[in-house]
Amino acid sequence: MHDTVPQGSGGRANDPVATRRNILEVAIREFAKKGLAGARIDEIAEQTSASKRMIYYYFKSKQGLYLAALEESYRNIRDIESTLHLESLPPDQAMRTLVGFTFDYQSQNTDFVRLVMNENMHNGHYLAQSATIKDLNIPAIAGIRGIYARGCEQGLFRKDLDPIDIHASISALCFFNVANQHTFSLIFRRNVMDPEIYAQRRANVIEMVLRYMLA
Repeated sequence: MHDTVPQGSGGRANDPVATRRNILEVAIREFAKKGLAGARIDEIAEQTSASKRMIYYYFKSKQGLYLAALEESYRNIRDIESTLHLESLPPDQAMRTLVGFTFDYQSQNTDFVRLVMNENMHNGHYLAQSATIKDLNIPAIAGIRGIYARGCEQGLFRKDLDPIDIHASISALCFFNVANQHTFSLIFRRNVMDPEIYAQRRANVIEMVLRYMLA
C-alpha cells in the first residue's frame, strides 16, 4: 500500500513540488526570525496553502523542516552562483563578480544570514545531520579553485593560497555587513545600508579580496 499526500491544501496536494516550495519559503522566514525554538508549525501552516498534517507528511518533524530550510537556503545561493558563468571571465573579473554577488546576495537575503547564525548557535548540530549539505557547497569551492588556478597560470595570483580559505574570507567580509548591521550602525552612527555607504563598502570588500590574492 502506497502513502498518499494528505488532502485539504487548497488544491496544492496535486502539486507536491509547489507545496513543498511554499512551505520552505515560509519556514525559512519563520526560523530566521524566531529560531528553531521559537518557530511554530501551526504558524507556518497558517501562512501557507498546506495543512499542519501535510507539513509533517513532507518533513516528519519541526527539526526536519528546520534542516530542510537550512539546506534550501544554501541551495538557493549556490544555484544563483552557477548562473554567473565565472569560468568565462578573466580570473580577476571573475573574483570581482563573485565577491560582489556574495555581498549583494547576503545583504538582500538577510534570512539566509540569520539562519546560518542560528545554526551556529546550535553548534551546527542539525546541519551535521544533512546528507546533502557538503555536496551543495562543493561547487562553491570548485568555482573558486578554478578561478584561482587560472589566475595562477597567468601569473596574476600568488601561489600560496587555499581556495577554502579564500571562500572563508569572502564569506566573513560579506556576512559582517548583515550580521552586525544594527549594532555597528548604532555604535558608529553610520547606516551601513545607506546606498552611498553600502556601495563604498561593497567596493572596499571586493578590493580587499583581490589585493590579498594578487601576485
